[in-house]
Amino acid sequence: MSGELLTVSQAADYLKVSEKTVRRLISSQKLLAAKVGDRSWRIKESDIEAYLQAHSNGKKGAESK
Repeated sequence: MSGELLTVSQAADYLKVSEKTVRRLISSQKLLAAKVGDRSWRIKESDIEAYLQAHSNGKKGAESK
């Protein structure tokens, strides 16, 4: 379900970071989000995955021996 919408709190849990960190990522436009109403943000799970992919160290897992 990569089209699922997450709240800031759910995104923070998903990423194992604070809500403040998620809000900073949104403010700095590093993480895409949509504003709902005056105060609420929604983040697509696929956008979180894209953020993680863009900020990974490039390795594809443990190397085989």
